[in-house]
Amino acid sequence: MDAKTLKQYIIPLEQPVVNLDCKEAFNGLSEQEKLYACYLSQASWVGGLIALVQTSPEAPSIFCLLHDLFKSNGVEGLKSLAKGDCDFSEDEWKALLVFTSGFLSNSGNYKGFNDTKIIPGLPLDKLEALVNKAKFMGLGSDALKKWSEIKDKLYSLSEERERQLGLGEKGITTYFSSNCTHDDAELINRFMKKREIEAFITRCFKTVKDEKVSYEIRSASAETDVEEPEAHKFEGCEIRLTRGDYAPLMRKTSEYLEKAKEFASNETEKKMLTCYIDSFTKGSLDAHKDGSRYWIKDKGPIVETYIGFIETYRDPAGTRGEFEGLVSIVNRPMSVKFGSLVEKAPELLKLLPWPKEFEKDVFLKPDFTSLDVVTYSGSKIFSGINIPNYDEIRQSEGFKNVSLGNVIHGGMTDADIPFLSDKDKEFITKYRTQAFEVQVALHELLGHGSGKLLKKNSDGSTNYPSDLKNPLTNDLIESAYEEGDTYDSVFTTIGSAYEECRADCVGLLLCLDKDVLKIFGLEGAKADTIIYTNWLSMVYNGATKALESYQPKTETWTQAHSQGRFVFLQWLIEAGEGLITIVEKTGSDGKPDLDIKLDQTKIDSVGRKAISDLLMRLQIYKATADVKSARNLFEKYSTVVSEGQHPWAKWRDIVLEKKQPEKFFVQCNLSLNADSGKVVLKTYHPSPEGLIQSWIERFPELSIYEDLEYCHSKDKPYFTDY
Repeated sequence: MDAKTLKQYIIPLEQPVVNLDCKEAFNGLSEQEKLYACYLSQASWVGGLIALVQTSPEAPSIFCLLHDLFKSNGVEGLKSLAKGDCDFSEDEWKALLVFTSGFLSNSGNYKGFNDTKIIPGLPLDKLEALVNKAKFMGLGSDALKKWSEIKDKLYSLSEERERQLGLGEKGITTYFSSNCTHDDAELINRFMKKREIEAFITRCFKTVKDEKVSYEIRSASAETDVEEPEAHKFEGCEIRLTRGDYAPLMRKTSEYLEKAKEFASNETEKKMLTCYIDSFTKGSLDAHKDGSRYWIKDKGPIVETYIGFIETYRDPAGTRGEFEGLVSIVNRPMSVKFGSLVEKAPELLKLLPWPKEFEKDVFLKPDFTSLDVVTYSGSKIFSGINIPNYDEIRQSEGFKNVSLGNVIHGGMTDADIPFLSDKDKEFITKYRTQAFEVQVALHELLGHGSGKLLKKNSDGSTNYPSDLKNPLTNDLIESAYEEGDTYDSVFTTIGSAYEECRADCVGLLLCLDKDVLKIFGLEGAKADTIIYTNWLSMVYNGATKALESYQPKTETWTQAHSQGRFVFLQWLIEAGEGLITIVEKTGSDGKPDLDIKLDQTKIDSVGRKAISDLLMRLQIYKATADVKSARNLFEKYSTVVSEGQHPWAKWRDIVLEKKQPEKFFVQCNLSLNADSGKVVLKTYHPSPEGLIQSWIERFPELSIYEDLEYCHSKDKPYFTDY
C-alpha cells in the first residue's frame, strides 16, 4: 500500500483532544443526584465495553492488552521503557499514544464516525519489543499469547474487507459470523418478521455442517440457557433463539443499575431502571421497551439517562443496536428555549411539505432538553438524540429529544477550514456553534419527530383513509407497513442514512422560518447570518467530510449521516441556478484544491424549493414503505462519479489530503470516596495521555479482562476464517 493511502488508516500525531466539560453542572447536583449519576455512569461504562465485542473479533483482546500495558507500567513508566530500552523516537511514542487514545475513543479499531480501520502509526517490531519488555499485572503470562494472536490483525490492511466495517466481502462485522452474506441477513430478517421479533439486542451466527445450515440468533442477557433451545425449521435450515450474549458485562451493568435505583428521585425512575434490569438480565426487548415508556414519562429530570442497545448504524443489515450509555445533567437556560420550540411544534409541522394525512394524528409533545454530558459510552458521541428508536412507541406514545450542549461546544473548537473563501471561513468560525445548535434542535425534534407511518393490519384495517392518494403520483396508496413490519425491518441497509438525510432536510427547511429563529433569540441580520452559516456548514460537510466515509473499492458508504448529506448536496446542486458552485482549482501550495460557494441570495428561493421537493419524496416513500423508490432515489444521489462537472471520486483524494481529524473527548470519572461516602468527580488533561489515564482509572478491577475474554472466546469459533 502506498504511503498516501496508508495515511488514511493512521491517526495523525497532531490529533486534537478536548475536555467534555461538565464540572459546573455536576457541582449543582444534590448528594442524592450525584450518587444516582455515579452508579448510572458506572453501569454505562461497563455496558459500553460491549461495543468492543460488536466492533471486530480482535477488539476485546486489543483493549485488554493496551489497558493492562498502560495500567501496569503507568503512562510515564511506559514512556521511559519505550524511549530507553526499546529505542522509540519521540514520534513513535506519540504514535502509540494517539493510536491507544483513538482505539479507546472509538471503542475498537474501527472509527465510530467512519467505520474505517485504524492501525498504529509505529512499526510492528517496535511495539512488539515494548510488549515483550513491559509488565502485565492483569493478564500476566497470557499477555504475550494474546499479543501473538492479535498482532497481525492489529496492523493488517492486506484484504479489502479488513479496511472497513461491512458484511461478507464488503467488510468486517461481528453482528454476524464471518461466513454470513447479505442473503443470510435477508433470510434471518424474513424469519424474524414472521416470528414478530425485532433484532435490536441480537446477533446472528451461522454454522454449516455436513451441508446442513443452522443459525443461532443470540440475545444479550446476563442469564444463559440451561438447555439448548428447540430448533425452528425455516426455508430449509434450522434456527435457534438463544440467550447469554455478553453475559458477564450484562450482569455487571444490571448490578450498577440496581445501586442507582436506590438514589432515583421518583417512582417512575425506579420502574424505568427495574425494566432495564429485567431486560438486561433475561434478554427481553419488551422489558426495555417498557423501561423506555417510563423514561418518556419521567419529565424534566435533573439527571437524564438512557442505556441499552440503541442506534443501528453499525449493523450492516441496519436493525441491530450498538450498546450505548448516556448520563447527563440538564442545562436549564437552553432547555427553556427548546421548551418553547416544543410548544410551537404543532404549528411548525404545518410548514413541512407533505399533506396532513402523512403527519402523525397528534404531535406527542416530548421532553426536549439541553444536556451537559457526564458519561457517554459507545463508539461515538452524538450532538443530539431522538429516542427511543422503537416505532410503536415513537409513533403513538411519545419520545424525548436531547441536545448535548457540551458536545457541540467542545467539537466546535478552532480548526483549519479548507476550500472556502476567507469571508466564509469567518462565518463558519464565528457562527457555526449557534447555527449547529439550531440545526440539531430542528433535526431531532421536527426531523426525527415528524412523519406518520401508514400501516395495514392483518384484518385489513388501516390507520389512514381508504381514499388517501399519494401526492407524488395522485394514485391511491398502494403500499403500507404490514403486520410485523417496522421501519428498520423494511428499509434495512439504507434505513439509517435515509432517515438522517430526511431529518437534516427538515432542519435546513425550517431554519428558513424567522419565527423559528426568534425562539433562539435570533432576529434581523443575525438571523440571516445563522441561516447562511447553517446552510453553508451543511453544504460544506456534504462536499468534504462526507466523502471521507465513502469507500471507492467496495463502492459503499460507512457512515449514515455522511451518505445522507451527500444525497441532499447532490440534489441541491442539481437544482441549478447557481445555488451551489464547486470547482477544482490550484491552491496556493501548487496542489489541486477545491472552491466551494453557496449563493446566499438564492437560499430562500432555489434552496427552499429544492429541499421541499426532496423532503416530500423522502417522507412519502418512508410513510408508504415504498423502499424500492427510496432505494432508487438514494442510490442515484449517493453515487460517486469519476467524470463530468463534479468528479467526486477524483475530488475525494483532494478532500482526504486536507481532511481534519475528529476530536477525541476526554471524559471525567465519578467515584465514591470511601471515607466521606460522597461522589468525587475527577477530570483529566485534554491530551492523549490524559485520555488514557481516564480509562486506566475507569476500570481498576482486573475482572473486566476475564469478562471480555469470555465474550471473545464465545465468539471465536465463528471467525476462524478471518
